[in-house]
Amino acid sequence: MTLPKIRSTTIVAIRHKGKAAIAGDGQLTYGDIILKHGGKKIRRMGNDDVLAGFAGAAADALALFEKFEGFLEAHPDDLKRAAVELAKEWRMDKYLRNLEAVLAVCDKKTLLMISGTGELIEPDDGILAIGSGAPEALGAARALVKHTNLSAKEIALEALRIASTICIYTNDQISVEEL
Repeated sequence: MTLPKIRSTTIVAIRHKGKAAIAGDGQLTYGDIILKHGGKKIRRMGNDDVLAGFAGAAADALALFEKFEGFLEAHPDDLKRAAVELAKEWRMDKYLRNLEAVLAVCDKKTLLMISGTGELIEPDDGILAIGSGAPEALGAARALVKHTNLSAKEIALEALRIASTICIYTNDQISVEEL
């Protein structure tokens, strides 16, 4: 019998008006059971000038955070290079290849999604969402950028609040970090 993994759900990341922010809901699930409402899915990395958030299997994502932090140390002023190195190793390494998570990483200049299948995507509009509530959070963030004067942090928070009212795997116990 295969046991379900502890999963986390929704992250929204945004670069807007010279700032970067990542918001994450707190819901952690085990199969179809909510285990925790206040999980922390966002970390500051590097010299506190990089933000990273995850969706997917929690233990897998934490292992990837550690790997990514190592690549940031090797390439401290080049987020893209660190992300490329993680994506390469994640896809090619026999152990890492089986990890089930997606990362959103950003600094003030760059915003990227990194996955284990080799995707490394920089969104055109500076808005990224991952996880179960990603479509809802992405749509809300895009509307807020276009039709409000809110800051990056306020948009990330409000987009996740909106997603939490629609997606059953996203809650309103939100943490936000901003650069």
